[in-house]
Amino acid sequence: MTGPIRLAAAASLLVIVLSGCQTNGADSTGVVRTNEPAKVELTAFGDTFDGLKTVSNVEYYASDQAVAEAKNQFRAENYGNAGALFYKATQLAPNDGGAWMGLAACSDRIRRFDLSDRAYSQAFRLVGGTPEYYNNVGYSYLLRGKLQDARSNFLRAYELAPNDPTIANNLRLLSSSVKNLER
Repeated sequence: MTGPIRLAAAASLLVIVLSGCQTNGADSTGVVRTNEPAKVELTAFGDTFDGLKTVSNVEYYASDQAVAEAKNQFRAENYGNAGALFYKATQLAPNDGGAWMGLAACSDRIRRFDLSDRAYSQAFRLVGGTPEYYNNVGYSYLLRGKLQDARSNFLRAYELAPNDPTIANNLRLLSSSVKNLER
C-alpha cells in the first residue's frame, strides 16, 4: 500500500472508530492540567484538526513513540496533532490507558466532548479510578461549564491524593469559576 492510500485508510478508520469507541499542559486560558496530550482533513477532531502538520509518517510510529510525541505536541498546544498521535497509540496498543487518557484530554481541548467521554470511558476500564482520571474528568466538566460534576470528580481525586498540587489548584480554579458566576 502506498503512503497516501495508507493515510487515507487510517483517516477513514479514525473517523469510524472514534464515532463508535469510547495529559497535560496549559490550555488557552493558561490553566495547567498536569496528568498528562501530510494534510488530511478529518471531521473526527472538528474544525481545529487539519491533519498532521508538524508530524511526518505517523503510520510508522510505534505505540510508545506515538505517546511520547503526542505528549510533546500537547505541551506545545498542538492538540489536533497530539490527538491524532494518541489515537494512533490507542490503535497500536488498545490496552494503553495513558494513551486513552491523552486522547480524552486532547478531545477536551478541542471541545469534542463526545469523543472525550468515549475515551474517558475506555481509560476508566484500563486504569480505574485513579486521582489522575478523576482530575482529568473533573477538568473536562469544568471546561463544559458543568461545575457540580467537576466538583464531585475533583473531590474524588482529592480524596485519593490530598497532597497533589494540581488537584488543589483545580479545586481553587473551580471555586474561582463559581465566584465569577455569582457576580
